Amino acid sequence: MEHRTLRYFLTIAREENMTNAANILHVSQSALSRQMADLEAELGRKLFIRTNRKTMLTEDGMRLRQRAEEIVSLVEKTEMEFKASDETISGQIAIGAGETRTFSLIARAMKQTQSRFPHIHFTVYSANAVDVTERLEHGTLDFGLLFEPVNKELYQYLSMPCADTVGLLVSKKSPLAVKETITEEDLLSVPLIVSTRFSPDTLLSAVSPAVAEKLTIPATYNLIYNATLMVEQGMGAALAIEHLVHITPESPYAFLPLTPVTTMRTIFAWKKYQILTKAEEIFLKELSSVLEKTKSWEAEDKK
Repeated sequence: MEHRTLRYFLTIAREENMTNAANILHVSQSALSRQMADLEAELGRKLFIRTNRKTMLTEDGMRLRQRAEEIVSLVEKTEMEFKASDETISGQIAIGAGETRTFSLIARAMKQTQSRFPHIHFTVYSANAVDVTERLEHGTLDFGLLFEPVNKELYQYLSMPCADTVGLLVSKKSPLAVKETITEEDLLSVPLIVSTRFSPDTLLSAVSPAVAEKLTIPATYNLIYNATLMVEQGMGAALAIEHLVHITPESPYAFLPLTPVTTMRTIFAWKKYQILTKAEEIFLKELSSVLEKTKSWEAEDKK
């Protein structure tokens, strides 16, 4: 199974059309079809469902697509590392992260790194912890910003200095909008739209087990924007962390912190025993410098 064949396969999967893929790859359609037939024969699996208009993936094809993306990404990154000259430091750094204000510290380190080494390029992948840790394990991500609790024995990591405050994003039409904080009794008065990042332990740190059993949760989400639309449409209130939504006096919703205060912390992690590239070492040094200068969000807001 050649790297080129996998790239061809991924182009067909993306275009869903053999003719379009052949044009993009600058090969004849017959040659491309023959290579895909050889790939199916090599794997002993049918990878495509061919119709008059589309070429779609079978279940086996979708599984190969995931593996092919990982393989092609690793090959291209390796080629880039070895082709880089000793004089010019370059490279591709892939970072996975959940939604959190803490990412602003990582972005600051990215900016400082690129200011000094413009040939270092970053790719940011936004996802939940399960997806990020899986991609870290497979090597398609170099680093991940992970919410605790997480099995730290699997990683080397930097502890992020600032915590995220957990609260409720409510419609301003809600009776809760006039409150300054949200109690566990308040959580029982409204349907909750809950982020998939909140583990049972996180919920239980905010409410008692008896209350947790009575919560009404009609929907979950992984990215906040769609959750704000559900709040606007009256589905309920979203359990979220602060500063992910830009709120103005004209906004249709408000953020109210939980009481007692509940926070979530993060770590910036990479696989144990991972051999870091020069670009990755430089970036980690910049990030460490940023973190050493960061004490709290209150101090950051005064800058």
